[in-house]
Amino acid sequence: MRHWHPNRQPTFSRNSLKLPRIQKIWYISHCTGVRWQKLIKDMNIVVEQRAVLRGGYPLILTLDTHGVPHRWISWQHACYYYAKDQVAWAMGAHAFTVYGGMNRITGERSSITAASIIAIKGKAMAMKAFGQVPPLNNRELFHRDRQICAYCAGMFPISRLTRDHVTPFSRGGRDSWMNTVTACRACNERKGNCTPDQAGMELVYLPYVPNRAEYLILTNRRILADQMEFLAQHVPAQSRLRQKIA
Repeated sequence: MRHWHPNRQPTFSRNSLKLPRIQKIWYISHCTGVRWQKLIKDMNIVVEQRAVLRGGYPLILTLDTHGVPHRWISWQHACYYYAKDQVAWAMGAHAFTVYGGMNRITGERSSITAASIIAIKGKAMAMKAFGQVPPLNNRELFHRDRQICAYCAGMFPISRLTRDHVTPFSRGGRDSWMNTVTACRACNERKGNCTPDQAGMELVYLPYVPNRAEYLILTNRRILADQMEFLAQHVPAQSRLRQKIA
């Protein structure tokens, strides 16, 4: 028998896509593992999607018990935390409900209702991780800079953007948040292996290191309104996301 993993995607029956409801109900055709058999003794689990999102379920924002943002998790992983009684407290709008089997004594159906923001017991490392430098990659870099070229101030699609090192590697530059900006291909080729001063080009904005809250915003392009409102409170004043949020 297959063991359940938090990141494993469920399989859905074909009939689940034909339900005549605005808020679709997805029928999971198989039990999600041994751990769930001990908690939900019904092979047909129903997940009711309350958040109107196209293309899938919302990611759940997890916090530590002090309310410090930690990471995004899938709805399956959130159900695991609820079932294991690892959720210290929750806030935000209702995200989804998972229904299990019928109680033989009470006749009531078991269910797990998960909020869009949950605090996990024992997650005391979130405070430490909050001050760490997040990993650098093009996707989050372009979103940090709002897809605006740092030299010509033009806005471009991601396919026409590049990562530019303000101080090139050959001149001692590093591949870090503070030495990289978003540049269109034309400006990057014009700058070449020079510093902005040597190339006669001026930066229209300065690079900065996003904190944990901003990085969580950058990594999730389908954030629920209550999640965005919570994370925005932790975004620093110098962040360019402040302009977008405002």
